[in-house]
Amino acid sequence: MSDKKESLNFIEQIIAEDIENGKHSGRVHTRFPPEPNGYLHIGHAKSICLNFGVAEDFNGLTNLRFDDTNPVTESTEYVDSIKEDVKWLGFDWGDREYYSSDYFDKFYEYAIKLIKDGLAYVDDSTSEEIASMKGTPTKPGADSPYRNRSVEENLSLFEGMKAGQYEEGSKVLRAKIDMSSPNMLMRDPVIYRIKFAHHHRTGDKWCIYPMYDFAHGQSDSIEEITHSLCTLEFENHRPLYNWFIEKLEIFPSRQIEFARLNLSYTIVSKRKLLQLVNEGIVSGWDDPRMPTIRGMRRRGYTPKSIRNFAERVGIAKRDNIIDVGLLEFMVREDLNKVTNRMMAVLDPIKVVITNYDKGEEFMESVNNPEDESAGVRQIPFSGELYIDSDDFMEEPPKKYFRLKPGGMVRLKNAYIIQCEDVIKDSEGKVTQLNCVYFPDSKSGEDTSGLKVKGTIHWVSANHAKEAEARIYDRLFMDESPDTHKEKSFLDFVNPNSLQIINKIFVEPALYNYSVGDSVQFLRKGYFCVDKDSTKDKMVFNQTVGLRDSWAKMNKN
Repeated sequence: MSDKKESLNFIEQIIAEDIENGKHSGRVHTRFPPEPNGYLHIGHAKSICLNFGVAEDFNGLTNLRFDDTNPVTESTEYVDSIKEDVKWLGFDWGDREYYSSDYFDKFYEYAIKLIKDGLAYVDDSTSEEIASMKGTPTKPGADSPYRNRSVEENLSLFEGMKAGQYEEGSKVLRAKIDMSSPNMLMRDPVIYRIKFAHHHRTGDKWCIYPMYDFAHGQSDSIEEITHSLCTLEFENHRPLYNWFIEKLEIFPSRQIEFARLNLSYTIVSKRKLLQLVNEGIVSGWDDPRMPTIRGMRRRGYTPKSIRNFAERVGIAKRDNIIDVGLLEFMVREDLNKVTNRMMAVLDPIKVVITNYDKGEEFMESVNNPEDESAGVRQIPFSGELYIDSDDFMEEPPKKYFRLKPGGMVRLKNAYIIQCEDVIKDSEGKVTQLNCVYFPDSKSGEDTSGLKVKGTIHWVSANHAKEAEARIYDRLFMDESPDTHKEKSFLDFVNPNSLQIINKIFVEPALYNYSVGDSVQFLRKGYFCVDKDSTKDKMVFNQTVGLRDSWAKMNKN
């Protein structure tokens, strides 16, 4: 048992000890509690994997609960998107879908209890006055002039708040704790405010809403969550949550904090991501450059690669920055196993094989050398082809093994060709290569005796389909774009994060692919079919390149 404990992360160790000690009768129950005020991002993905993962490992349960306490910023759209993203990642909450709004009546009862026990009061101060009375981390706060209202007066005023008798912002309910506490959150925090806003679930039933800090912990208690897993920014909130548990005499959920996921060259602040969308820097929440689950999904990241990434980075007690290259490595590693290898030419030069007289034929190609069950396909071949411009050079350096004047190269799965003539336009740009092929050099049947060191990809000009490619670079040029006090994170936006190639040529078989399907373009990278594709013109998003910079860096 001791060896097993040493292999567990600190959260798993806590849970294992609780089970061993018979706490909660050995029961493990976690929850993933998003606020439905935006789309989930890679940081949420880590939390999802953690909450569902540890529950599964310890034969427990996980709730999906929406902490929907602010009707101004929340909507059903976000609820639906969150459920879709969690399912896409591969997790299932069964019939355990809950909402903090389900407990509004219970929260109100809790508030009444605190008032009756002399532990809460209605404050008429403005938000600015309350903030001023809070003091500073080194200076105690000051009591509100309304702090010593009688229980009867507080009950009457709070009932009036509930009945809609007062203007928004004119009154709040505060917990009566300790205005001299070194923890600023314990200095009589606001627990209810007036909001005349339509709620996505409760409609117009309520015009007072609990603050997040009053609803979150109590929701955990109502659901009898045994282990409330939160990121480190909630560490200072734990004493407040425990105070509520003690004073309300409710189920003692245990909060455990872990480090949030910080990725290099990435921001995960909802507010800043919304700014990117609103200012048109990205096309939307599902822009493939965004760190949202929807953006990563559209770009071609797989659920398995994200789960593997979350497991690889592990659970830490202190914040750090994870190299985004590790995420790209995990995506590449998974796609390498499951994607077919096909040919696409992104910057075409036409090749005319002057001695080819067969009209057309078909070349056999293995779909995925990592997966025998993927089978083979037949690729059309003709006397006119397209190759990529970077596979030809007029004046090549030494050890250049691709096509050059007078040089030979093998066409992938086809013949050896030799360049005999270079045709240029009026501006000196190469537009066509006239070549000859060697009929007895066909792949798998080569009896030519010719030796070549280079192999390049191609598509038949007579059969190729036109498509669009979108090539992505990192959205930010700085490793930590939102940590500079003197500059805005927008100052580090990469102006070249998206390159659109309007006209590429692909194998005709690719037009049988559907939105979301992934493929490896030979020697170019991994791509997936974008939702903007039509039957007349498909669009391919680059997922990741072939070069494994992260693994190479770590090997070195």
